[in-house]
Amino acid sequence: MMRTRLAIVIGMLVGAFVALGGPAQAVTVSVVDLLDDPELYAGQEVTVIGELVGDYGFRRDGTMWTQLNGDSYAIRPLVDGGPLRGANIGIGVVMPAELGRQLDPPGRYRRLGPVVALTGIWKYHDPGRQGETYLEVQSVVVEAPGRKLSEGPNWPIYGAGFALFSIAAVIGLVYRRERDTTS
Repeated sequence: MMRTRLAIVIGMLVGAFVALGGPAQAVTVSVVDLLDDPELYAGQEVTVIGELVGDYGFRRDGTMWTQLNGDSYAIRPLVDGGPLRGANIGIGVVMPAELGRQLDPPGRYRRLGPVVALTGIWKYHDPGRQGETYLEVQSVVVEAPGRKLSEGPNWPIYGAGFALFSIAAVIGLVYRRERDTTS
């Protein structure tokens, strides 16, 4: 009986030690949260979801720099029926080059970049990088692969153009007819 109680107490102590001494869980935040109060998250492990855009800048030091957009267009682009909601909002990210080489190409015009969940340390005014603010990525989870975007024809614009061309053609014919009959 005494051994059972001792085992329970030891188990509780070990459990408490692991719970208190184990690594802190990353806080999930948005790009907007980071930009609204960047100092609040300085030095913390955070997870941010968004679309990788621009270019992948592979450096000689074994890192890759890019941009993570966390706006509404990252999740649902306009050509997919997404809402028109403000400007693009993003943060700089740096990750080991081997993580970056496994990713689909970044987003740009007519291309949606991979939507990823990046976990890393938020570096606010990092003195080691001349005061740069960025996310130092430790892990990448691809939420959705990158893909090409197709805009398709804009029929209302084509229709308006055809209507204006038709009106111009009719005016031209009327003008020519009047000119020929008066000479």
